[in-house]
Amino acid sequence: MEFERIPLDQFASAFGTAIELSSVALGGKVESFSDEFFAEAFHLLLVEPAPSLKGQFGPKGALYSGWETRRHNPTYDWYAILTSHRFLRSAYLGRIRCVIKLGTTGTVFGFDIDTTHFNGNEAPEVSVDALYQPGDQPAPLANDTNWSEILPKVPLGPSSRHLFTIKPTKGLNYVKLNMYPDGGIVGALSFILTDQANPKEQARLRVYGLVSPVFPADLSAQFDLAHVFSGGRVVFTSDQHFGVGSNLILPGRGKDMGDGWETKRSRQKGHRDWAIIKLGDAGYLSHAEIDTAHFKGNFPESCELHALSSQELDPANAPEDDWTVILPRTKLGPHRQHHFQLHNVDGKAFTHVRATIYPDGGLKRVRIVVNPAGPTIPALPLTPEAFAPFGQVIQAYSDLNAVPSPRSTRITGANQGTAVKFHKLALLESAYPADTGATTGLSVYRCKPIDAQCGHWDVKLLERHPCTNQAFIPMGCGEDLDKPGETYLVIVAKNGSDDKPDLPTMRAFVATAGQGIVYDTGIWHHPMAVIDQTMDFTCVETQVGNGDKLDCEITELDGSAGFYRVQLPH
Repeated sequence: MEFERIPLDQFASAFGTAIELSSVALGGKVESFSDEFFAEAFHLLLVEPAPSLKGQFGPKGALYSGWETRRHNPTYDWYAILTSHRFLRSAYLGRIRCVIKLGTTGTVFGFDIDTTHFNGNEAPEVSVDALYQPGDQPAPLANDTNWSEILPKVPLGPSSRHLFTIKPTKGLNYVKLNMYPDGGIVGALSFILTDQANPKEQARLRVYGLVSPVFPADLSAQFDLAHVFSGGRVVFTSDQHFGVGSNLILPGRGKDMGDGWETKRSRQKGHRDWAIIKLGDAGYLSHAEIDTAHFKGNFPESCELHALSSQELDPANAPEDDWTVILPRTKLGPHRQHHFQLHNVDGKAFTHVRATIYPDGGLKRVRIVVNPAGPTIPALPLTPEAFAPFGQVIQAYSDLNAVPSPRSTRITGANQGTAVKFHKLALLESAYPADTGATTGLSVYRCKPIDAQCGHWDVKLLERHPCTNQAFIPMGCGEDLDKPGETYLVIVAKNGSDDKPDLPTMRAFVATAGQGIVYDTGIWHHPMAVIDQTMDFTCVETQVGNGDKLDCEITELDGSAGFYRVQLPH
């Protein structure tokens, strides 16, 4: 088996766009081991660097954030790594064995075997075996005849990282690490969360490779084409001082700021940072999710998205004119998932997306959703930032550090400490002529659910209120309404140059019963559309009340070429 030892200063060039297949962030797990007397094998797969525990002792001896076995082993120690999803990778360390299931199926081409903090008790030599085991079968045993060596026995040194590359393997999902004859290793097999900017700070064993993507069997299903399990890769970042860009495509929403992408503070006016994601395949894009989970005082002020189609792995040097704006610069909020319908994507397939943040800060995840079924308007979860071009969202927040516009939103205690008040989330507006006699009042709408066939709703008309904004606030249970609905559909569009709805700007949102909405004056919108069960709403508006067009103007849309269709979530 051919292999090459890589100098540590060449880490980025060797593994800069690889995937850390063994990481617990992907679902990697230790399946079995021959010994873990001094330090447990699960440490091998941890994302964070191994801390020094020098001088700390437990019942069995000195403490280490790594895997350490008994002394005087007559054979070898081993461990194995599992994958939790669709891609496989493998690796070995020495002759005490550990079996690991990789986080996903993939092809392996390298390892980072780390003995940091093990000095005098490090593993002298290791090797790595691997195999593929179908997901419906139990984990392989250490003596399974299907194990194949992918890294031969190699020497290790004390308290240092050892990088190796091999020829890319076939698809694998289990690895076995063999340690000869015994000792300690701090790190195991993973790449996505490795700090490429500061490689000397890592202390784990990591397996590098590429994911074998698996796409939905339903060809009409929407899915995230940037996700690591779809074959997405972060191929460039302008800065990753506090958190690496490759975290952007990981599963889930993480556990803290440490598993997101975060850049250093900027000191120059007009600064921006960006990351380029290579999608798992060329695709027709529908919408994006920008998640700022855990970033409360350091979320970006705003972001924008561009896309292009390129044969290059890293198109960082592509002319700017080749990039298409798919999300104009848009304000972000703290600690939440933002959902945005994308622009300029109809009929175009893209391979790369560039996420730009202003001026700096942190993002947890970027999801780029494709819609193989063709162009529709996705009904996305309602957030204040996405709805801002059309109005305001009225709701309370359990985390007071996660309100929209945290620098300007006033929050106080109320009612002798039994309530929290979010002040003036929206203001009432009225531009009626003085002689019309318009007055502001409260009305109640009882709305029955719409009949959305096959999860779609054709938009056949829109209305607007040219002289006032209009608020709708869900009311909960009411007379003969013991089980009110929990969600409703909000459809909006801007006014066009011809003083009619600008249909390409049409957006759709799914609001919950805990969210009210305020349509800005003159914004075109669909009449209230409840999704599941009947709901009552309080409506706050100014009106004359005589049917005048100053109160409400309704426009029926031309369906001769087909109506705009909203796709409701499953």
